[in-house]
Amino acid sequence: MQVTDWMVLLTAAAAAGWVDAVVGGGGLIILPTLLLVAPGIAPQTALATNKMAAVAGTFASVLTFARRVPLRWPVLIPAALLAAVTAAAGAAAVSLIDRELFIPIVLVVLVGVAVFVTLRPAIGVTMATDPPTRRRTLLVIGLAAGLIGFYDGILGPGTGTFLIITFATLLGTEFVRAAAMAKVINCGSNVGALLYFALTGHVLVALGAAMAVTNIAGAVAGSRMALARGAGFVRIVLLVVVIGMVLRLGWQQFG
Repeated sequence: MQVTDWMVLLTAAAAAGWVDAVVGGGGLIILPTLLLVAPGIAPQTALATNKMAAVAGTFASVLTFARRVPLRWPVLIPAALLAAVTAAAGAAAVSLIDRELFIPIVLVVLVGVAVFVTLRPAIGVTMATDPPTRRRTLLVIGLAAGLIGFYDGILGPGTGTFLIITFATLLGTEFVRAAAMAKVINCGSNVGALLYFALTGHVLVALGAAMAVTNIAGAVAGSRMALARGAGFVRIVLLVVVIGMVLRLGWQQFG
């Protein structure tokens, strides 16, 4: 690749880190850019190299959020480990499943998310007045980590967004706290998928490492902006990113 190609990819990684830290969906920036700049790259290699950058960015986001947002580590750490296992299983199952079926499903879910967030403006903006029980919290976080982690290994785009929406709707969690929780679990799923891809030799290490640096910068900036501007800002960015995902996946499927 030429120097200009590297600059495009590093810029895309920084933008993806910012978006991913706030509402998730950074993969929809990096993956298409990788495939555009290097059209001969295998899909598994593109996904694996993206995961290398994403691991660094999500870990930086976790550290940034953790300084300001109280997190339930005894619940979230096991959930992140579960997400790592299921993401690795999802990555291993990529070749066994017709991924064409997933894009229409994801499109329907994303449209539903956009409609739901638009019609329910209070969702995620304030904490629920009636906190969920411990059993409900464990069940929702555990299922989200397992199922969405598996999705992250197979396909990936929007993993953080789905986690945030799950926590905001089913647990009544405010968007900024939901984003912090999502980053912990997403970090686990990224690590699990990356380990599988690394063991199978699909990672472009030099490119992935360089993209990781700019992804970290974008992730820290995005996390700080989410903390500074609050849930209302996150809600707006969430809607913009979800609409962008719908347009991007719709073009990929039908364009």
